[in-house]
Amino acid sequence: MNIETRKLTLEDYDDLKESMLQAYDTLGGQIWGKATISKLLKLFPEGQLCIAVDDKVVACSLSIIVDYDEYGDKHTYQMITGAYTFSTHDPNGDTLYGIEIFVSPEFRGLRLGRRLYEARKELCESLNLKSIIAGGRIPGYHEFADQLSPRQYIDKVKAKEIYDPTLTFQLSNDFHVRKVLKNYLPGDHESKEFATLIEWNNIYYQGIDASARSAKTIRIGLVQWQMRLFPDIEAFYEQVEFFVDAVSGYKSDFIMFPEFFNTPLLHPYNHLPEMEAMRKLAEHTAEIVERIQQYALAYNVNIISGSMPILENNKLYNATYLCHRSGKTDEYRKIHITPNEQKYYGMVGGDRLQVFDTDCGKVGILICYDVEFPELSRILADQGMQMLFVPFLTDTQNGYTRVRHCAQARAIENECYVAIAGCVGNLPKVNNMDIQFAQSAVFTPSDFAFPTNAVKAETTPNTEMMLVVDVDLHLLDELHHFGTVKILKDRRKDLYEVRLLK
Repeated sequence: MNIETRKLTLEDYDDLKESMLQAYDTLGGQIWGKATISKLLKLFPEGQLCIAVDDKVVACSLSIIVDYDEYGDKHTYQMITGAYTFSTHDPNGDTLYGIEIFVSPEFRGLRLGRRLYEARKELCESLNLKSIIAGGRIPGYHEFADQLSPRQYIDKVKAKEIYDPTLTFQLSNDFHVRKVLKNYLPGDHESKEFATLIEWNNIYYQGIDASARSAKTIRIGLVQWQMRLFPDIEAFYEQVEFFVDAVSGYKSDFIMFPEFFNTPLLHPYNHLPEMEAMRKLAEHTAEIVERIQQYALAYNVNIISGSMPILENNKLYNATYLCHRSGKTDEYRKIHITPNEQKYYGMVGGDRLQVFDTDCGKVGILICYDVEFPELSRILADQGMQMLFVPFLTDTQNGYTRVRHCAQARAIENECYVAIAGCVGNLPKVNNMDIQFAQSAVFTPSDFAFPTNAVKAETTPNTEMMLVVDVDLHLLDELHHFGTVKILKDRRKDLYEVRLLK
């Protein structure tokens, strides 16, 4: 007898089908179709293993890789397999998920199941995955269901007071029961549709190489912009490009400028009333945005272009632009206009709120005063926002304090990162823009994985500088599923809701 453990191939399907029909007799003879096996082999050939006895496949193990935090411990078999489409397979995930393992009844005395489990463990170690997780049947439970709860049955199997052909074998192969699952596999009458969520931990798991940045680690650059007069618009562009060049040199994914950082260009219109001067500045916005989009492409960095006035249908808005390094441009208009913006410039608020998809995740943008209204960021959080960018402009320290503490609250309550960037210094000879106060920062949620004060980093107050910060989106996933508190999950949606009206 020749026994070989190897990768499964599509040519093995006929043998596989015969073995499945024998093994699945108690489940109504349901078997994996050839097209399904073919799809698994294309998605993840290393994860599909088999044992051949004298060149005939008699045992099989099927697996996918998942980012387990996306599903958590309450998943079903249908959910974890993407309704059997395997769309859940993620080559960058952290867990080897066992979706099938069986041995033909004719060969169950040869310890072939143990060989498959050992092969799975070797695969898990070689791929540097954190663990193997699977839903395990408890086929002996139907004999005790009128006497014992599933938990009691499992405890007795652990204590070796009861023998279960599947669970006893799994426990002997160093798996532990993580949870009892209900309605895991419809049609499994022997298990009464209960299952054990079993896990084997890879003690050699190294996590993410400390010398490399995770695919979910995003680098943010903030510009704390010094207000200064420029002899012409080209000098302004030179200063903008200087910061883009410097921040992109650190391989940043995003760079953000502050609200109204281009208002030094108001100087030539200082003889006009503030409202007319701001409308004259709005004539430059399209050109400035086009130039910043060119910088985004040239320096390979996504740029949040501060904010600038735009005139449309004789209405003046305060708008910011997300200039993607792919060449795409998105716009957001400030929704809540401050009393001063209304009084001096006649500005009106925008009426569109959305999350923007980028190559580094889902981001939201609010401008200054907007962040003081928690409903906006909560709506963005419900749309999947991971990072919130807030360009701001405040003249006094108490105005800055409002923006800072509201932004920090938004990070905590929405389980996201919030970055704020403002202007500093004085700007003589420009009406209503004479003094500025700022301390730019990146805020985090408040839990053990984050800084104890929920501040990732911050600048020196009132000094022109840039801040470069790494944020880990994976920590947000862990917080959402396993945090000390789960703010987004624990909302009483039966009692209240926050939603857009248009």
